[in-house]
Amino acid sequence: MTLRILAIRGANLASLAEGFAIDFDSEPLRSAGLFAITGETGAGKSTILDAICLALYDKFPRVVAAGASEGAPDPSGETLGSGDPRTILRRGAGRGFAEVDFIGKDGLRYRARCDLQRARGRASGALQKRVRSLWRIDEAGEIVAPVESGIEPVNARVVELTDLTFDQFRRTALLAQGEFDAFLRADAKERAELLEKITGAEIYGVLSQRAFERAREAQQATTLVERRRAEIGVMSEDERAAIDADVAATEAERAQVAERRGAMADALRRFD
Repeated sequence: MTLRILAIRGANLASLAEGFAIDFDSEPLRSAGLFAITGETGAGKSTILDAICLALYDKFPRVVAAGASEGAPDPSGETLGSGDPRTILRRGAGRGFAEVDFIGKDGLRYRARCDLQRARGRASGALQKRVRSLWRIDEAGEIVAPVESGIEPVNARVVELTDLTFDQFRRTALLAQGEFDAFLRADAKERAELLEKITGAEIYGVLSQRAFERAREAQQATTLVERRRAEIGVMSEDERAAIDADVAATEAERAQVAERRGAMADALRRFD
């Protein structure tokens, strides 16, 4: 089963000042085959996609593209690298979060979350370390059990559950974010692997490999039978005909002997 996003939630991320929630598992989006995220420039369209990446992978394409060399001033007075995912926290906000509910490759439901906050929740407080959480949830969206906590453990488990690294995810699910060229730049083997992952077609690769192995085993068995047949030898048509003639002659002779034996037995009975 491939990754399926069920819901996106967040608050105080970039230009999105208020909390937001998008539920793909409820109507009208549940039955929508295709939909568009529209709005004016700066309305927060890209931020919604950034929230998905932040919740799942603890980073998003725009900070990855910026790199760590550029500096960005922070209200707390410190300078943050442009590649720091905490820069997505809205200015003037003391805390924010990104949260995604999804179905993993195991068919189970999970909730991944990244919390951002400043010291004592104040807008001017120093940015604190990100808090990462991962839970199992039920179909009603209720938490069933914690799975992982901490940045590295959650990040590693999400890759395991989605079967996609961040780079693979952004090259597939986020192609519309101006990254289509990243997909095109990938070599043929990598594109094939990505397409297998997003279409759930890995099973065909497995079946193809198994079919190849079965064909190889059958060919080896056939070769062995042919070798043994060659060792035993196969009679020609003339040889077979000669043997058939010998068998027929032997059968005729056996019948004659049986007939004579019967006649002799009759003669002996008469003498008795």
